[in-house]
Amino acid sequence: MAEHPNAALVRKGYDAFTRGDMDTLRSLMASDCTHHVPGSHLLSGDHKGQDAIIGLYQRLFEETGGTFDVTLSHVCVDGRGHAVSVHRYTAERGGKRIEQNGCLVFRIVGDKFTDIDECQEDMDKEADFWS
Repeated sequence: MAEHPNAALVRKGYDAFTRGDMDTLRSLMASDCTHHVPGSHLLSGDHKGQDAIIGLYQRLFEETGGTFDVTLSHVCVDGRGHAVSVHRYTAERGGKRIEQNGCLVFRIVGDKFTDIDECQEDMDKEADFWS
């Protein structure tokens, strides 16, 4: 059985992210896509538009000295334009290390991400890491 196109799109995005291929990531997003980062730390907020989202991803790598690493575990789809990815990520920053699970909730129109909501396993742990 073939993989659902929305799941394939998410996998393509994760692959591009792990390779640092920002051009491919940009091509997967609608021009007005928004990535919502929860919490109250330096990366929290609504990052609207391709440039802002790419800037967020670049900052993840910069702030962690290139140690930010994510491993995709699962992708679930509903066939109505939503996909949820589950991943494990690690990073080091300022003598701290984080390792936890997270997920992204994608809204997809056609073959583009239009909205990305980020969820964290432990919001306090996340805030402490980025403080």
